[in-house]
Amino acid sequence: MRADLRQDLTAALKTRDRVAIAALRSALGAIDNAEAVPVDSAQATGTDSEHVAGAASGVGAAETRRRDLTEAELRSIVENEVRQRTAAADEYERLGRVEAAERLRAEAEVLNRHLKP
Repeated sequence: MRADLRQDLTAALKTRDRVAIAALRSALGAIDNAEAVPVDSAQATGTDSEHVAGAASGVGAAETRRRDLTEAELRSIVENEVRQRTAAADEYERLGRVEAAERLRAEAEVLNRHLKP
């Protein structure tokens, strides 16, 4: 799914499709955030420095392997992005901001294409 999102982002950048670019960048950012290692586990792997508490030293000490997400987790993240956009579009529409609601619904549709089997 991530590769498909990145491929669609490249195509959207080439065609300058602002709606698709915004939706795809947001989804990829959410996936990147979900892959991040929690701060407490990242600190547990480092060795203490005499100068800075909790600091790691040595080559590669600052690098931590990111979490590997399953396809179901990726799907859940994209579904959540769609839900958030739909809820925000409903609220914008309620407030009379139809243009903003339409833009969010278009973004949700871009992401929805990746959820179809």
